[in-house]
Amino acid sequence: MQQPDSNSVTIIGTGHSIPSNFEDNIELCKRLGERAPEVTPEWITEKTGITQRCIAAPHETASSFALDSACQALASANIDALMLDIIIVSTFSGDYVFPPLSAKLHQDLGANGAQIYDIQANCTGVITALTAASDRMKNDPELQFALVVGVELCSRYIDRTDLNTAIYLSDGAGAIVLGRSKQGTGIQSSSFYTDSSNFESVRMRGGGSSFPIMGRSPDPSIDYMEMNGLATWKQAITNLPRVIKDCSAKAGVGTNQIDFIIFHQANLRMIEYIMKKMRIDASKTYTNVERIGNTGAASLPIALSEAVQKRKIAPGSCVMLAAVGAGFNFGASMWRWQS
Repeated sequence: MQQPDSNSVTIIGTGHSIPSNFEDNIELCKRLGERAPEVTPEWITEKTGITQRCIAAPHETASSFALDSACQALASANIDALMLDIIIVSTFSGDYVFPPLSAKLHQDLGANGAQIYDIQANCTGVITALTAASDRMKNDPELQFALVVGVELCSRYIDRTDLNTAIYLSDGAGAIVLGRSKQGTGIQSSSFYTDSSNFESVRMRGGGSSFPIMGRSPDPSIDYMEMNGLATWKQAITNLPRVIKDCSAKAGVGTNQIDFIIFHQANLRMIEYIMKKMRIDASKTYTNVERIGNTGAASLPIALSEAVQKRKIAPGSCVMLAAVGAGFNFGASMWRWQS
């Protein structure tokens, strides 16, 4: 039997956690009310593919979803939290501004030997974290296991009567465990690209040091998330194919040789458009945005976890992970699937 190679790092476990409460398009249209009387449930589905979104209950927290997904991923990987060397959490919506959510997860898991930190790269955060963790493991042979979690409670940061954000955003967490793998498997390459020309297109200003919450009354014009859907669409359909092609080239794999691809679940129509643009058959992806909504940094690991549970990915497959995040930043990583 081939032994794990010190320079090969792969995905050995996945898990996910979403709220039990859902808001469908009929409920959403009632909530939008007079602000968007022309919007119908059918229009939302036609434009986005989304039929419902998951919304956290008032008592639920980012850390509770992160913990649940992490425990599932550890069980899937068949390892104990005490074996973790690294914990990275991607989020903008942690329980507190600081300490980082990764520290709370470290405490809740009892992962006493793990280094921790948070990444704030929005919806590209998990790909960034997976690359950072795998690079660190490749450079330090003593590190055996890493946990990466993407978690967002987007519903706490949007005006749920705002058409631009309410039709998309939802809540949840996804987790991925990395471990050593046999030679030739695991992560093959990563690629990143940033186009900051539309920096202001997706933003949340309130609470930042330029718009502090101290000494002022709440201001809906700056305290809720703002999103320009058209700018996001244009950025994604232009630059996601770019990073996917670059990542494939680095791995020595043609885009026609990608066996499976998991996207950040921003918009079903966007995913469909990009797949057609790149001439990749629709059967080579898995989506859940239509029934879960856009869970931000959590969306990619949730979709990956579901795809693994449903046995959509065969051993030996070339699996591409790809995402776009506010800023705008783009990331992709190629994996030779082992588990």
